Amino acid sequence: MRKIVILTGAGISAESGIETFRAEDGLWAQHRVEDVATPEGFMRDPELVVEFYNARRAQAAEVAPNAAHRALAQLEAEHDGEVVVITQNVDDLHERGGTKALYHMHGHLKGALCASCDHRWPAPMVMAAGDACPSCNAPAARPDIVWFGEMPYDMETLVDHVTQADIFVAIGTSGNVYPAAGFVAEARRAGAHTIEFNLEPSAVGNQFAEHRIGPASQTVTAWVAEILEA
Repeated sequence: MRKIVILTGAGISAESGIETFRAEDGLWAQHRVEDVATPEGFMRDPELVVEFYNARRAQAAEVAPNAAHRALAQLEAEHDGEVVVITQNVDDLHERGGTKALYHMHGHLKGALCASCDHRWPAPMVMAAGDACPSCNAPAARPDIVWFGEMPYDMETLVDHVTQADIFVAIGTSGNVYPAAGFVAEARRAGAHTIEFNLEPSAVGNQFAEHRIGPASQTVTAWVAEILEA
């Protein structure tokens, strides 16, 4: 009864057609992080921020889960032990691929958050700057996304899962964004076997015991087949 904890990043969604941030032509090349992914950027220009996430929400709705998403859902359904997926991604491809035990540590595009009272509700496909909160009526609606300088969601629970893992896996992560990039060190200290799936080693790649290089749709599906056959 082995517990497998899986961290996923932009690389797993890129194969479905979701733009990544850190590629040379990625979202950070088109927008400054300070402008669209910080509370201060939202305060300066809420229209720009809301439009940025409206565009990402529309893009996410046009793509489909890929073989890696589906393989992780199969692993969860058929593995004798526990499988937990922690994603840094804000799309819903894991859910649509069938994963149930899922944590969105950086929020999700389908959520709205009140910057005044912290109330959360389902976001419309197109948000507008100045939308009113349905709880307190303040014109302070924002995307329910964890921006730089904010604390990721469910951190105590996530660390508990990571330190209880027998196998810790990272798929398509850059290793540049903390605290997620520190999970591998936590898992190693707790005795987990650690595996990285990526197109190339991440910034914390030297901390993994095993590497599988290549597209996640190929490497992850092969690994899931190995686990289930074992």
